[in-house]
Amino acid sequence: MIRAIRKYGTLVGIIAVILFFWINIPDTFMTARNWLNISQQVSMLAVTAFTMTIVMAMGDFDLSVGSMASLSGIIAALAFKAGVPVPAAIILALAVGLVGGLINGLLVSYIGILPFVATLGTLTVFSGFAFLVSGGKTIFGTDIPASFSGFARSGIPLFQAGEQWVSLPYLTLLALIVLFVVWVLLEHTVYGRRLYAIGGNVEAARLAGVRVRFLRFSAFGLTGIGAATAGLMYASRVASANPTQGSGLMLSAIAAVFLGMTMSEEGEPRVLATFFGVLILGVLDNGLTQMSVDSYVREILIGTIIILAVASSSLSKLGQR
Repeated sequence: MIRAIRKYGTLVGIIAVILFFWINIPDTFMTARNWLNISQQVSMLAVTAFTMTIVMAMGDFDLSVGSMASLSGIIAALAFKAGVPVPAAIILALAVGLVGGLINGLLVSYIGILPFVATLGTLTVFSGFAFLVSGGKTIFGTDIPASFSGFARSGIPLFQAGEQWVSLPYLTLLALIVLFVVWVLLEHTVYGRRLYAIGGNVEAARLAGVRVRFLRFSAFGLTGIGAATAGLMYASRVASANPTQGSGLMLSAIAAVFLGMTMSEEGEPRVLATFFGVLILGVLDNGLTQMSVDSYVREILIGTIIILAVASSSLSKLGQR
């Protein structure tokens, strides 16, 4: 029974939360339009959490993803303001994310700083750079090309409801593509298996010939690209960029991964399980917003969820011993 609760408790929790909101706000919650809206709202968090799973598979953390998302969005917006074409600005922002991630990987893998300490430091550095290059100001829509901001407002038409078409948002589609790529990377490649080997026992992986330093270095780089992608998605959705845009991503992404870990018998981060973690956070936020619950109550709930998820994961590993 304990094993079943440990394995299926989060899934049961998701169903319970959905039923709660379905009963309390039946007219607006359980509709196709609202669920597509939820998918769009959590798409930035989803991309961050999916790529966060890569470093957490090794037992590491990246606390800098939120500030990296903000910095990448600012860099893209400044490039737009300077007249740089949209594709080049996007590549530049992704390159900034890659470099930031590799800096984290360098600090952790080759210099030997603990991931918590290293990424806590770079969180402050990236945030400071975002304020520095933007002058602490928001870059508004007049400087953002319509072709870029229009991406977040568009989608693939699915069906017609009345006089309006219901569409699958491009942001949702992008998040699903990232989910598929990370799933293939972690579950169906030698690279992914070696990341999990590092997470299981670093020394044993090293003795088995796994290039631990390089793999950790590259994994942080991939997480940096994910954070930069989320920053671009934010900038596209609101047609602006500011230095604090991604401030809430880190906490929610870690919460989503830990929620997913409660669904694994081994207590390991799995990206498909992370998807369910993102889903429960998105449903909670959407439902509580529709019920006009204050934002600080949602923050309390997310914090509580993190504590319960970590406690459940720890008890799961303790039980296996």
